[in-house]
Amino acid sequence: MAEVNAGILGTGHSYPSGILTNADLEKMVETSDEWITSRTGIKQRRKAAPEEYTSLFAVKAARQAIERARIDPTEIDLLVCATVTPDQLLPSTGCLIQAEIGATRAAAFDVAAACSGFLYGLTLVNSMIRTGQCRYALVIGAEVLTKYVDYTDRSTCVIFGDGAGAAILGPVEEGRGILSSRIRSDGRFAEQLYAPGGGTRLGSTPETLANGLHFYKMKGNELFKVAVRSMAEISREVLSEAGQSADSIDLFIPHQANQRITDAVASKLGVDESKIYSNISMHGNTSSASIPIALDECVESGRVKEGDLVVLASFGGGVTWGGVVLRW
Repeated sequence: MAEVNAGILGTGHSYPSGILTNADLEKMVETSDEWITSRTGIKQRRKAAPEEYTSLFAVKAARQAIERARIDPTEIDLLVCATVTPDQLLPSTGCLIQAEIGATRAAAFDVAAACSGFLYGLTLVNSMIRTGQCRYALVIGAEVLTKYVDYTDRSTCVIFGDGAGAAILGPVEEGRGILSSRIRSDGRFAEQLYAPGGGTRLGSTPETLANGLHFYKMKGNELFKVAVRSMAEISREVLSEAGQSADSIDLFIPHQANQRITDAVASKLGVDESKIYSNISMHGNTSSASIPIALDECVESGRVKEGDLVVLASFGGGVTWGGVVLRW
């Protein structure tokens, strides 16, 4: 069987109505709008209500992507949910989403690759479509990170937000779709961004909860250096593999982690500011949801057009990183 190209046929996104501004945070922890903005570029972030959960937003984003792709949920062969904030430990959030949207024929599972999860999902799905193992696939990045944030730790509580983004992938004509995709990880840097409690190593005990071990811990300065280097290198790698250069990029969508990281990566690649999409000021860091939310915003606003060369690059806890080049 001849290989087919895999491309994005429809996108969608969803996020909570609740908004946590920098002014709100000033009342909660020792920080200021100026401090947050100058170090991260974030002005506000979406925050789920206590009764809201990850699959709630994932389902809304998925339904929008399915509608725009003009397919029926029963046509989906594979559903990949990228998340580090699942609804529950068992079953996978992917299976819960599958049931809710009626994707009765789809294999469903979760990918836990933090902020790189969506690109991990795209890379897996790309291979399966190209080799004929599935025709249509749904990749979702969805997070409710604010439930794992310590609002006494100003180094992390100002960063994270909630939301979901989704994409339907399927066969596209030659020369279109995903031209190149690569994912990487290096567990030696695991403790630069991690949550030590809640698993089988330390468990969930009165002691771990009292000590806040289920909250995210981050070494921001160390993470910054590794993130910039890794995202720039993987972007060059996938561009080279696709036979393209940074000058060919029409739209660059990096993971929305920190505006200073985005600026540094763009500088290393030599990508003009006008070609970079950034929404971190409005959403904060939504981990695996970051890139698909940004991509769908570009679709809705007309920022991405047919024939554009689009580069996606991510970096996250693990540490993990990835890059994807596609022709829209």
